Amino acid sequence: MKVILLKDIKGTGKKGDILNASDGHARNYLLPRGLAKEATDGNVKELEHQNASKEKRAAEELAEAKKLASEIEKIVVQFKTKAGEGGRLFGSITNKDIAEELKSKHQLDIDKKKIALEQPIRTLGTTIVTIKVYPKVSAQMKVQVTEE
Repeated sequence: MKVILLKDIKGTGKKGDILNASDGHARNYLLPRGLAKEATDGNVKELEHQNASKEKRAAEELAEAKKLASEIEKIVVQFKTKAGEGGRLFGSITNKDIAEELKSKHQLDIDKKKIALEQPIRTLGTTIVTIKVYPKVSAQMKVQVTEE
């Protein structure tokens, strides 16, 4: 019996898969528990429509993320702070500080966890920071630190 899985089932398949299950397995386990539905022509077309709309939505989100990434790459975030000899800062600039600055000055609400900063910035000068906007989409932004 051909069935469409409604949920992920370990060892059987993922949600949305169409598979041939034995009649007993389908009637006694999958269908009564709501894990699958019979693969009629109408149900298959409905599944195809859902997959098409999901792909369209993912493409729109990807395009939006690329647009946001291009906006982020134009931004230069500036910090003025006290520094000691050799350009070492008193304290440091963290990804939280960068996120707050982006929100207050540029109205961009970026989660601090998406700002890839291996170590906090502790010296004067310009640093290139990577921001993960979307899976497989990231942007490079300049962070400029000058002495007060």
